[in-house]
Amino acid sequence: MDFKKTSAPLNTITYDRNKLDSQTNNIYEAISVISKRTVQINEEIKKELIEKLEEFASPTESLDEIFENKEQIEVSKFYEKLPKAHAIAIENWLSEKIYFRNPEIK
Repeated sequence: MDFKKTSAPLNTITYDRNKLDSQTNNIYEAISVISKRTVQINEEIKKELIEKLEEFASPTESLDEIFENKEQIEVSKFYEKLPKAHAIAIENWLSEKIYFRNPEIK
């Protein structure tokens, strides 16, 4: 997933409860689906960040190299500026990009 192209808000905003539960007609089920997607997004971001930071790692780093690796700092700053995973998950939910089904309902 390309996190650069997301239109999720960077700040906390209030959502209309009726919009959140419109797909399930149950706010608790909607929050459950959103939270599961949040965990998935968080894992994707973490995996991608670790892969990018490993490119800069060397087995014999001195203390000065750790603090002055500007590329590594820029990568970290980029990921800090991304919207939070829950904001991306809510945006996905509201734009109906998340597929879900209830196995109890046939």
